[in-house]
Amino acid sequence: MTTKQNPPREPAAEEARLRAALTPQINHRLRSARIVAGRAVVVAEAGDLSAEARDALEAEIRTALQTVAGIGEVRVALTGERRRTRLIAVGSGKGGVGKSTLTTNLAVALAKMGRKVGVIDGDIYGPSQPKLLGTEGQKPKVEDDKLVPLQSAFGVKVLSMGHIVAPGKALAWRGPMTGKALSQLIDAVWDDTDILLIDLPPGTGDVQLSMLSAHRPDGAVLVSTPQDLALIDAARAGQLFDQGNVPIIGLVENMAGYCCPECGHISDPFGSGGVEKFAAALEIPFLGRVPLTLETRLSGDAGTPPAAGESEAAAPFVAIAERLARWLDTGSVQG
Repeated sequence: MTTKQNPPREPAAEEARLRAALTPQINHRLRSARIVAGRAVVVAEAGDLSAEARDALEAEIRTALQTVAGIGEVRVALTGERRRTRLIAVGSGKGGVGKSTLTTNLAVALAKMGRKVGVIDGDIYGPSQPKLLGTEGQKPKVEDDKLVPLQSAFGVKVLSMGHIVAPGKALAWRGPMTGKALSQLIDAVWDDTDILLIDLPPGTGDVQLSMLSAHRPDGAVLVSTPQDLALIDAARAGQLFDQGNVPIIGLVENMAGYCCPECGHISDPFGSGGVEKFAAALEIPFLGRVPLTLETRLSGDAGTPPAAGESEAAAPFVAIAERLARWLDTGSVQG
């Protein structure tokens, strides 16, 4: 019975209070967190930890939550289950907006944070990830009829049709075959991978529909350049994810300004600020903007993602990856 003395519980708000007191690394392991009669009750995954590490994790959770107002006792349950791989779709609705480059650099930035990351190249007809992650010419092995992802030099595992089909060969496949190909890539031997970023092809076609039907992502990141035409297509992609009950994590504005390497003048060939305004109008988080730079283009062609280094070109990717990591840990991109 709900009274003034016993107001209705708000589980989501309770969990948010507890998560706010914990580090992102611990939040990454949490299965549930709730408050019951002044007690914090937390369930966390520890199947991959040693006995010593499990004890340290439990102690850290207890110490952190004892500081939360109104908590008189902390109860911690550690499960032996391995963490479930989270699927994050990166889509655009339109080609040529830098979606593949963003996917690669987000994956590399997350790996540098200590996350176990994999990339699936969902663009069956036009795969880019072998070049972007420097794995061209390599072939994946097969174990028990499943593909084994390739390990890039940047701590990111990757699978692409570009690793399977002969270089330069055009694929003349009908829609259902592309859906099956995507399923093979997702159902591969990803082992302890925590996060799988799916680099989707442009549009809202067979690959996207097959993914939503058989492998619904945990969330989606939308990419667009600032001009109106690209934003229209990004809106269509967003509608598809909405229809599939996939949360939209946020929007990224790519190719946002170009700095001339000769004179330093900044121009906006694709416009400026359009994606942020679009995100605000739709009440979708804005994750950040990535400028159009020669270094990013050259690094992509060379298979050395900017996010792997410490240059100025890495900073925008790292900032967006931090917001994505926060969403994975807490369900919100806000700090």
